[in-house]
Amino acid sequence: MDGHDLVRSVKLVGTVRGLRFAGSAWRHRRTDARGLRQRGPERARVPGAVTGAEPQPGGGVLRFARSELRVMVAVGGAVFWGWDGAEPEPSYALAGACPEPDPRAELEPDKDGGWQVVSQRLTVAVSRHGAVEVRTPGGMVLRRDLPPRWWEPVGGGTGRWLQRGEVPADARFFGLGGRSSGFRLRDGTYALWNSGPGARLDPGGRLDAGGRLEAGGGPLFTAMPVQLVVSDAGTHLVFHDTTWEGRVTLREGEEGAGSGHDRPGTSELRMDGGPLRCWVVAGTPARVLRGWSALTGAPVLPPSWALGRQHAWRGSGGEREVRRIVAGFGERGMPLSALHLDMDMGRADGQQGAVAGPERFSRIARLAADLGESGVRLVPVVRPAVRAEPGSGLYDSGRAAGAFVRDAHGNEVRGAFRSGKHVFPDFTDPRARAWWASLHEERLAQGFSGVWHEMSEPAALSPFGDPSLPRSARHDLEGRGGDHREARNVYGLGMARAGYEALRNRDSGERPFLFSDSGWAGIQRYAGTCSGDVPTGWPGLRASLSLVLGLGLCGVPYSGTDVGGLSGTPSPELYLRWFQLGAHLPLFRTRAAVPSCSGEPWEFGPRVLEHAKAALAERERLRPYFVTLSHLARLTGAPYVRPVWWGAPEDRALRDCEDAFLLGDALLVAPVLERGADRRAVRLPHGRWYDTATGKAYEGQGQVLLEAPLSRIPVLARAGSVIPVRGDDGGLTLEAWAPAAGRTGGGLVVRGAGDGGERAEVERFTTRVNGGRVLVEREGGGDVGLPVRVRGC
Repeated sequence: MDGHDLVRSVKLVGTVRGLRFAGSAWRHRRTDARGLRQRGPERARVPGAVTGAEPQPGGGVLRFARSELRVMVAVGGAVFWGWDGAEPEPSYALAGACPEPDPRAELEPDKDGGWQVVSQRLTVAVSRHGAVEVRTPGGMVLRRDLPPRWWEPVGGGTGRWLQRGEVPADARFFGLGGRSSGFRLRDGTYALWNSGPGARLDPGGRLDAGGRLEAGGGPLFTAMPVQLVVSDAGTHLVFHDTTWEGRVTLREGEEGAGSGHDRPGTSELRMDGGPLRCWVVAGTPARVLRGWSALTGAPVLPPSWALGRQHAWRGSGGEREVRRIVAGFGERGMPLSALHLDMDMGRADGQQGAVAGPERFSRIARLAADLGESGVRLVPVVRPAVRAEPGSGLYDSGRAAGAFVRDAHGNEVRGAFRSGKHVFPDFTDPRARAWWASLHEERLAQGFSGVWHEMSEPAALSPFGDPSLPRSARHDLEGRGGDHREARNVYGLGMARAGYEALRNRDSGERPFLFSDSGWAGIQRYAGTCSGDVPTGWPGLRASLSLVLGLGLCGVPYSGTDVGGLSGTPSPELYLRWFQLGAHLPLFRTRAAVPSCSGEPWEFGPRVLEHAKAALAERERLRPYFVTLSHLARLTGAPYVRPVWWGAPEDRALRDCEDAFLLGDALLVAPVLERGADRRAVRLPHGRWYDTATGKAYEGQGQVLLEAPLSRIPVLARAGSVIPVRGDDGGLTLEAWAPAAGRTGGGLVVRGAGDGGERAEVERFTTRVNGGRVLVEREGGGDVGLPVRVRGC
């Protein structure tokens, strides 16, 4: 920090607060200057030539002149390799124990002095200098990782490393967590460091949610070293299992580049530390996500009410205003499943955290009960910061439990907030997680139905610079010990784990509801995610879709966007188009951006209200379909929201489509993402598709131009599909779309299984045409048992 930063901070937020925030930033820098070892002379190393091999279950260990590599093919087909003794465990990403080695996979010599591990689904070939190549059973190369390079401090300490991979020239990159710059990852460098704009301050001293949508994919709350690569050779997911700060540089390939030869696509991963270990899962997109889910854990199943519309209230009027807003939705015939209490959640003693409750809500239990009678749940925002005030019960109990992050000298790390200095629980410490989980009892007893985690990157307020904790801050890391460079990316994951375990252990028997702004690989075991503080504007609308699609391909199926953004007042048109998109995403939430925007639909005029009510009515009609998709996501790992190439990754034109998506297998949703548009082009996958508004049929593959009036966005149904919907009487109805001539179809249905731990029963229905009539039948025979509505005839 220099003098300009100090002057700017004082001007931004007033003398007292400005000096407080500037002082906090200065202390963080001083802490790092004292606690981080300066990078000195380094020694570069590469594996060298292979010297021998030792077979092991599922593969073997290859020894090189200056390193060794373990290769293992697991049961189910996932491939692991780790350098320098790196094993699959311990890992924050894996769910439970590492999968068993495949006993059929064998290590055998390969050409040119290398070795290969041959399995039923993949062959892993290792060259004599350490390049690792993954091939399909037919011999197609999915990826080739060149020999890695390490830079190790001469005097000892944490080394950094580089791994460069090559993929086919036609390949497209996706994933790396949620990226706002685009669903398809183009050429550029992408940071692997959980961050976001929400911890910075605007000139008025308020949280600044107006961060720019940068080329590198920011703002970003959930970064994962997970890439999904789609090419003609096949689809594969690659995961480098290290939580350290790093960056990925991608470059797409070029076919016929230079003398008629293809230039492969490249992915270069640079990490500041941690093990060099990798998992690869290959197959169809559905098989890849199933395998990834098996490795990292099945997604948590949200209660059915969490698939309805939710609203985040951010105001200062207290209980009366909350009741007014909820009544406003009811009076206008707009169903509301949950109200999130956002901001101003400090208690009278200024505390924040899991036990924090709004001081103005003196009768919170009665409020929760009253709203619950009308079907509205209360969900509080929870932030990890705890006010450092000796004598307060929360701070003193955390200190007694040894729960807070400390610096290299054993002092508590403190960050600045409006109400003073705060400390941060260390969620990589099992003791801290247990302490934090114990704090939820009070809130749950007052009638709250879930938890929303915000600023769990974690963040401290700052008018400039990086609003994170000092990189030298010490963390437990499950007893191994380390600093914030290794712990930051999994901080939100650990917080979600603590919250989930607290919710799971309550007496209600209802499934936990938790979503987090921040996370890492495996977050789906505990929580869903929200796209965070996306800026208001048409680029923000487009970014919202990119974030949800990207997170789905990284194994997080339950996610959504804040309708309207969070940095200003959207135009009525923008708000409506955002609302229409949100109505087709798993987590459907409107959110106020006070003082600029209250976020309720009726604030944007009668026409917007009318069309928003229609979009919400369609969401309610499709609610049984969302319930089915939620159960299928848990069973298979498949996201609710899927890229249009999901069923046809070989279609190159579909790989480049970023402005539409599949909702399950049955629906194709084409949101309007541009100002003033009343028509839009839609690229269809193969087969017949019906416009659900007009019933008109279109044939894919190819591009069609569809009407998109302000009243709706184009939604198309796949011919032959069976979709569970809410009928006119409120009961479950099967909506069947006529198959094309000579074709059949079908769909999966999960009936209401309750919100507890009941086992879901998946039913399969088929469609066919017989004598000019569309027949819907239960697979395996028997009565369909549900009303059927046939469309598209």
